[in-house]
Amino acid sequence: MNKLYKQIILQYLHEGKPGKKASEYSAFEIAKGRKQLGKNVLRTIKNFLLITLGIFCAAVGLESFLIPNNFIDGGATGISLLTAELAGIPLSVMILTVNIPFILLGYRTLGRHFAIKTTLAIIGLAVVVAFVHFPEVTKEPLLVAVFGGFFLGAGIGLSIRGGAVLDGTEVLAIFLSRKLRTSIGDIIIIINVVIFSFAAYFLTVEIALYSMITYLAASRTLDFVIEGIDEYMGITIISVHHEKIKNMIVDVMGRGVTIYKGRAGIGRSGEQKERDIIYTVVTRLELSKLNAEIDKIDAEAFIVMNSVKDTRGGMIKKRPLKH
Repeated sequence: MNKLYKQIILQYLHEGKPGKKASEYSAFEIAKGRKQLGKNVLRTIKNFLLITLGIFCAAVGLESFLIPNNFIDGGATGISLLTAELAGIPLSVMILTVNIPFILLGYRTLGRHFAIKTTLAIIGLAVVVAFVHFPEVTKEPLLVAVFGGFFLGAGIGLSIRGGAVLDGTEVLAIFLSRKLRTSIGDIIIIINVVIFSFAAYFLTVEIALYSMITYLAASRTLDFVIEGIDEYMGITIISVHHEKIKNMIVDVMGRGVTIYKGRAGIGRSGEQKERDIIYTVVTRLELSKLNAEIDKIDAEAFIVMNSVKDTRGGMIKKRPLKH
C-alpha cells in the first residue's frame, strides 16, 4: 500500500479514535478503515454530483419558465421571486438574502455539516442564475406552471438527496414543528398560503393561481425524486397457514420475512393458540402478485398494509423482482 495513502487512512481512523496511536492499529483495522474511507469518498462524490445537477435543474425551471412569465413558487424560492419582481432586485441576490436566516437556523437545528453543504448549494444556485442563462421555452401559462414546477422540484429533490437544500423553508418548518408541536406539513401549508396571498394582492389573482399549480407540480416532483419509483409497502400477515405463506414469500417472491410470535383474538373461529405473524416489505409493483399468492394459500388471511418511505439492507434491494 502506498505510504501516503496509508497515512491518509491512519489519519481517518485517528479521527474516530483520537486516543489511539498509529502504530497500534492492526492490519484488519487498516483494511476496514480503507473500505470505510472509500465509501465516504464515493458518497461525497455522489452527493456533489446530485447537488450540482439539482442546481442546474432548478435554474432551468426558474429561467426557462417562471422568471419570464412572472410566476412564483412556494417557500423561500417564492419569497425570492416575489420580492425580486416587486423591488427590481436581481433574483440571485434575493436567493442568497432570503436563505441566510434559514441557513443559520439549519446550523442550529440540523448541524454544521448540513449548514455548510446548504450554503454552498444556495451560493451555487445564485451563481448559475446570475451568470448561466437558459432560453425561454414557452409562454403558455399552464405549461409554464407545470414544467417550471417540475424542473424546480426536481432540482430541490436532487439537492436533498445530496444532503443539502435549495429552499430553506423546510428548515424553518422543522424548527417550528419542534417548538409548536405541530406537523411539518401544516407549517409549510401556512407559509405558502401567506406567500400566495401576497402574490394575489401584489401581482394578480390569475398569476397566484397558476403559481399554486407550480407549487403542486414542484412538491409532487420533489416527493418522486426523493422517494423514487419504488414505493415500498410493509405487509403484516396473520394466517393459520403461516408456514406456507412464509415459504412462498421467500421462494416465490424472493423476499425476506420477519417472524413475530403472537396470539390471535376471539373471532369467528374462536380463541386461537399462539401463531407466527409474518412481516415483509415489497414494492408496490409486487403487491398484486403477493396478494394473489396469499389468496392461493389462505383466502381468509388477515393482512395489514402500510406505506414505507424507504428500506436499507436486507433482500428488498438486492434481489430482482420475480414474475
